[in-house]
Amino acid sequence: MPAVDSAAQLSNLQQTYTVIPRVRPDTPLLDSIAAPADLNALTTAQLITLADELRLFLLYSAGQSGGHFGANLGVVELTIALHYLLDTPQDQIVWDVGHQAYAHKVLTGRRDQLATIRSKDGLTAFPERAESVYDTFGVGHSSTSISAGLGMSLALRYQGRAQTVACIIGDGAMTGGMAFEAMNDAVQQDADLLVILNDNDMSISCSIGGFSRHLAMLWESGYQVDISDAGEPVLCQRPDMQGFDRRKRHKEMRDVPQLEDNLFKAIGFTYFGPFDGHNIPELLRVLSLAKQIKGPVLVHIYTTKGKGFAPAELDPVGYHAISKLPVEVKNDTQAVATEKSLSNTKPALKYSQVFGQFLCDKATADDKLLAVTPAMEEGSGMIDFARQFPERFFDVAIAEQHAVTLAAGMATQGVKPIVAIYSTFLQRGYDQLIHDVALQNLDVMFAIDRAGLVGEDGATHAGVFDFAFLRCVPNMLIAAPKDENECYHLLNTCYEYQGCTAVRYPRGVGTGAVIASPAQTYNVGEAVIESVLGSEDAPKKLALLVFGTMVATAQQAAESLIDNDIESDCQVHVINMRWVKPLDTALLEKLLEQGITHIATLEEHMIMGGAGSAVNEYLLNESPAFKDNRPAVINIGIPDRFVAHGSQAEQMADCGLDVNGVVRQLEKLLL
Repeated sequence: MPAVDSAAQLSNLQQTYTVIPRVRPDTPLLDSIAAPADLNALTTAQLITLADELRLFLLYSAGQSGGHFGANLGVVELTIALHYLLDTPQDQIVWDVGHQAYAHKVLTGRRDQLATIRSKDGLTAFPERAESVYDTFGVGHSSTSISAGLGMSLALRYQGRAQTVACIIGDGAMTGGMAFEAMNDAVQQDADLLVILNDNDMSISCSIGGFSRHLAMLWESGYQVDISDAGEPVLCQRPDMQGFDRRKRHKEMRDVPQLEDNLFKAIGFTYFGPFDGHNIPELLRVLSLAKQIKGPVLVHIYTTKGKGFAPAELDPVGYHAISKLPVEVKNDTQAVATEKSLSNTKPALKYSQVFGQFLCDKATADDKLLAVTPAMEEGSGMIDFARQFPERFFDVAIAEQHAVTLAAGMATQGVKPIVAIYSTFLQRGYDQLIHDVALQNLDVMFAIDRAGLVGEDGATHAGVFDFAFLRCVPNMLIAAPKDENECYHLLNTCYEYQGCTAVRYPRGVGTGAVIASPAQTYNVGEAVIESVLGSEDAPKKLALLVFGTMVATAQQAAESLIDNDIESDCQVHVINMRWVKPLDTALLEKLLEQGITHIATLEEHMIMGGAGSAVNEYLLNESPAFKDNRPAVINIGIPDRFVAHGSQAEQMADCGLDVNGVVRQLEKLLL
């Protein structure tokens, strides 16, 4: 334990900031920390000063690079305490999700690189084993830390290695069923495992459900299960509640059960808490005792998301993540010109906004519509729907498997559920999609957001596998819109279809296409010829079969080819395929009969198993015309590797999916 200064006995010495600094702040104590071992020489008062400096540095860094914000500010003291008490990297710290690992990166030798986070060739947005020996497990998805930590603990025990494994999991992540599966097994295995529950009443959105209420009751009781010097649980009044009459609390809190009967103890964990997660002396005392206790132990701390930055404390949802600070405009004339140009420009809608608009419009017209999301109300564009139709909105917390089967159950009762889910998170509900929805051919629609490459969040969040894992499932329909207008109408088309459907659209804004009214119903499986460029007499005829939002890129690439003197002997048909399943095979046959000599498929998805593969399968196995006229075929998409973080434009160029990259691949095909 560090030397304790009398001033350090106070729990709220930390400073609160109101402005994100644009200039690198002076942080002399933080600058002296090159590795966690350097913390050992600090007193408690210095650790508290370090927390202030680290928080200020995180504010500055986030302003420079953007990124996850509130969760990182909330775990500054916890991160310092863990790295002070544990002998990392020998001891293992396992972060859940990784939104809160920036402070960990700073203290483990990556301080000067933090401004590169989420940028191409810079630090990753989440812990990554290849980046540092202190990153014990690669994360990005929720609720994995206890399972991973348990695996580490059991492997260490098998090898006779006495090392501490500490898993940090948020209250939002604890709603994921995988966390409870791991806790159940940890008790079964009697594993030495330290779980720290960071309770800030938030995931990305506000925490919801029975588990959240249970944590609230533990806190509202005014008591805590403390640790005696002998390592035994002791029930006592919490310091911040001394002299407080709990009977004055809300009537729902009057009959709170004794803390020793809480959920974690019922499972079989030794439970301590709740403790103030911003009180460094208290954290050091509690964690130093807890890590000595054998078997599975859970320490419950409560923190404030956005701690130390006043705007984030007031708006933790809005400050979950931020963009980098805009460049200051110092010239008054420039400022006026910028303001005028912005006022004359109507921004394009985000695809999540298109979905949100469709949801409200359709719900107004059809009272059978119900909407389900696994803790992505804001990200999926459902805020307005939730306010207008609260009785038809179901946020099930971070529980993707449950979300899918819940919708399946709803569909058996004559309503139409829409599951709004990110592509990368739908992977977690795949068995349920197959077994509970598609096998029974239930009337469930999936609105799949964040499909394709997602930029700075990197490989953990990329939605580049959904065509492959969806199209092999019987009864599924898969639509891929080219722009906002088509997205709106494909959502309507799939909603009106009786059966399992999915509309897949990307992160971010569209092309600026205006949504036509009223809602249309497209023919299922019918593609659209966007353009035919070049001479009818050209000896080379290329069919460019495009899926989703790559249509605009394909059009530019086709124009570039035709303008190129070398390829002036080529005619290009740009086809918006619109549907991945079913394919418009009638159009493919017509093109082949017209003498197409070359076929290229284009998609923002993995080449292996993607929409291009679906075209190949049809041509080779079913197409009558392909047997007589065998054009050269190429599939253009994401190569067989995980794509590192960077801007979306950088990622597209890296995969050869920008206009220049597509042109190069088409020119190679046409040689």
